[in-house]
Amino acid sequence: MSQNTILKDLFQVIQEYAQVIQNENEKVVDFTSPKDLANIISFPVDEEGISDEAFKDLMQKYLQYSARTGHKQFMNQLFSGLNLPAFAGDVLTSINNTSMYTYEVAPVATMIENEMIGLMSSFAGYKNGEGIFVTGGSNANLIAMFSARNHAYPQTKFNGIVPNSKLKAFVSEDAHYSYENAANILGIGAHNVVKVPVDKNGSMIPSELEKALKKSKSENEIPFFVGATCGTTVRAAFDPLDKLSVICQNNKIWFHADGAFGGSLIMSPKNHHLFKGLELTDSFAWDAHKLMNIPLISSVLLVKEKGTLKFNLSDINTDYIYHENSEIEDLGKKSIQCGRRVDAAKLWFAWKYYGLKGYAEKMDHLMDLAKYAESLVEKTEKLKMFVPRQSLTVCFRYIPEFSTNLDEFNFKIRENLRLKGKSLVNVAWINKTLVIRFIISNSESQRSDIDQFFKNFMLEASELEIQMNSENLESNDKNLIPTK
Repeated sequence: MSQNTILKDLFQVIQEYAQVIQNENEKVVDFTSPKDLANIISFPVDEEGISDEAFKDLMQKYLQYSARTGHKQFMNQLFSGLNLPAFAGDVLTSINNTSMYTYEVAPVATMIENEMIGLMSSFAGYKNGEGIFVTGGSNANLIAMFSARNHAYPQTKFNGIVPNSKLKAFVSEDAHYSYENAANILGIGAHNVVKVPVDKNGSMIPSELEKALKKSKSENEIPFFVGATCGTTVRAAFDPLDKLSVICQNNKIWFHADGAFGGSLIMSPKNHHLFKGLELTDSFAWDAHKLMNIPLISSVLLVKEKGTLKFNLSDINTDYIYHENSEIEDLGKKSIQCGRRVDAAKLWFAWKYYGLKGYAEKMDHLMDLAKYAESLVEKTEKLKMFVPRQSLTVCFRYIPEFSTNLDEFNFKIRENLRLKGKSLVNVAWINKTLVIRFIISNSESQRSDIDQFFKNFMLEASELEIQMNSENLESNDKNLIPTK
C-alpha cells in the first residue's frame, strides 16, 4: 500500500464530493437501509489488509451513502455547509496531530487558541475574560455549571459535593437537554434542574424566574445557577439577558448564556441587540461549528474573569507534562481534558480568510434568508406559521383541504422528502404539536435554494394530499410519529 497513492486518491475523492454537494440535482442523502448498507460496504475488519483500489472504493462509498451536510438542501440540524478554509485548517490539524495541553508541543496552536478566545471574549463584552475550547455546546454548558457549583462551594473541588445540599439550577422550558445531563454528571441530579416557563415566543419569563427562585429559597434550597439561551433548539428564541442578569445579581447566582446555536449572530452589528446584557453574564457558550460552518467540533466556553477556570475546575500541576514557562500559560491547566484536539486552528484559518467583515456579512445573510423563508410560508396557501420566527428557524405546518391528523400528515411529508433525498428537514414538538422545523444555517445558501426547498416540500405535500383524498382515508401508521 502506497501512502502517495492514498493521498492522491483522497484529494480526488474530496474534489468529487465538493462538486456533488454543489449540484442541486444530486440527492442530499442517498438513503439506504441498514441491511442494504451492510451488503454494499463490508464493515468487518479482516485479517489481511486491502488494496489501494479497495481503499479508494471505501472512501467513495463512505461519502456516497452518508448524509451530505454540505448540500444546500440540508436543513435538518443546526450545522451545515462546507467551509473550505476551515477544512484546510482541519486537515493541517490532523496531519500535525498534536495536543493542546502545553505550549511546548503546540506552540502555534496555543497562540491561535489564545487569539480566538481573546477575539470571542471581546464580542461577548468580557473585558477581562478567558475561555477554553471544549468538545461541544453540551460540554460547554456542563463546564459552566461545574464552574458555578465550585464557585458557590469551592470545597467540593477537593471534598466532594455535600450530601443533601439541595443545589438548584434554573433554565427555561425550552433550554437544551444538556443541562439535565450536566446536573446528573455533577452529582446535583437532573430533577434539581428547574424549568422556568417561557412566553409565546419561547423566551424565559423574568417574573417566572423570580417566582421560582423565591419558592426555592423558601424551601431551604440553594439556587446556584441560571442558564439562559441565545437561540433555543426549536424556536431559535433569545432569552432577555439584561432583565435576567439583574435577577441573578440580586440573588448572587452564576448567570450563564448558552449561545451554542445563535451565538455567532453576535458578530453582526445588525443583530447585536439580541445579546443585550450578555456582558453581565458570568459565562457564555459559543459553537463556531454551527453558523460559522466550521467542521465539527469547534466549541468555546468563555468566562467573564481571568483565572476562573483554573481556580474553579482544575488547579492541578502535573510535572511530567507541565514545566514552568514564564512567557505563556499552558492551556491544559484550565481544562478538564488532558489530551485535547486543536479545534481552534480551523476556526482561525476561516476567520483569517473571511475577516471580521466577511463573517458579519454572512450572519446578516443568514438572517435575510430566514426572513425570506418566513415570507414564503406566509404567502403560500396551505402553509401556516405555527409560532412567530425569532431568528433563524421557521416553524410551520401544511394544512390540507380535508380533515386529517396534521401531525401525521406533516411528518409523512418530511419522511417522503428524506427517503427520496430531495431535502432533509426536521420536525419538532411545540406544546404537543408537531411542526416542520426549517433551519437556516448554511451561509452559502441563496434564495434560490430556499425556493427549491419549498418547491420540493409543496410537491410532496400536494401529492400526498391527492393520494389520501382520493383514497378518502387518514394515515394510521402512528409508529412513524416520533415520541414527544
